[in-house]
Amino acid sequence: MNSQAHVATPESGEPSDRPFVVVNMAMTADGKIATANRAVASFGSPRDLAHLYALRATADAVMCGARTAEMAGLNLGPGPARYRRLRRQRGLAEYNLRVLVSGTGSINPQAAIFTRRFSPILILTTERAGERRLAALRKVANEVLVFGARKLDFAAALAELRVRWGVRRLVCEGGGELNAALFAAGLVDELHLTICPLVFGGRDAPSIADSLGVTRLAEAARLELQSCRRHGDELFCVFAATGRAGGC
Repeated sequence: MNSQAHVATPESGEPSDRPFVVVNMAMTADGKIATANRAVASFGSPRDLAHLYALRATADAVMCGARTAEMAGLNLGPGPARYRRLRRQRGLAEYNLRVLVSGTGSINPQAAIFTRRFSPILILTTERAGERRLAALRKVANEVLVFGARKLDFAAALAELRVRWGVRRLVCEGGGELNAALFAAGLVDELHLTICPLVFGGRDAPSIADSLGVTRLAEAARLELQSCRRHGDELFCVFAATGRAGGC
């Protein structure tokens, strides 16, 4: 079966004031996205990697946390030529916009992503970064955007991406803290989740949504299963976000 069979581009219900946000993650059977020491963070099959590129091929921008990008050596690009052709067929730019998120601006200017200049790189941060870090990041990124004093205002940041950069569809690839912030702000529209046949264990191993977490069921983000397909020993699930468990 073609890996794109479970990748859908929304035709309606798209937010008008921000991008349609898709979170794409692979996790173990016990809900972990990396080992406790972060030494292993990539464990999906070639099918899962193909799904990642197929999803990127639907998006104007790909976003992830700075730490995730640095540790995994990611460039957040569209991948092989066939996915770039697919982007062009859909009327998208051949290369997607790349967005890094760091509340403190603590990004290594020599990280691998900055060595590949095929498309613009934006950094979202807060005033906690300070002028010195901001100045250093402006030398390697196309634009550094500050939203919020202590906590990043994702609603404002995504609105800026829509208005100034024309981002209608955005794929977020973690890590857990970034995902959690987006869910908490009610900004996730769709979750693509690959469940892999592994168990990492470890109370300190990160999950797909790391934060202090909710204390009441009514505060939990609510999802509706749209599809679930098995390929080998992996499950590829797609959920639509429907709001909060309490109905708000």
